[in-house]
Amino acid sequence: MFRLWIAIDLFVVLVFVAIGRSVHDHRINVAGLTSTAWPFVIGVSVGWLILVALGRVGTTVTDGVIVSVVTVSIGMLLRIVGGQGIALPFVLVALGFLGAFMLGWRIVL
Repeated sequence: MFRLWIAIDLFVVLVFVAIGRSVHDHRINVAGLTSTAWPFVIGVSVGWLILVALGRVGTTVTDGVIVSVVTVSIGMLLRIVGGQGIALPFVLVALGFLGAFMLGWRIVL
């Protein structure tokens, strides 16, 4: 089941990226989505590696908090390293959106 839970979190990241690109009038294509999503995809991966290392199942609200905070933290750091830049409003929107949806499916489950 880990694969399904990871896929859901990755889907949340891709929806976040697609919405963000469309709101800012950027093209939604594979290259654009990839260039924007990769820092957050790595962040989700690190978040899930932490969950696995801790022996967690990934479906609790606490697991969602861990994955969402790690996703945003790593994602923002990698955006800086990659020269994409960040702004406080973007960090807050990312925390809000990813937090809500990564916690949301876990609450529903």
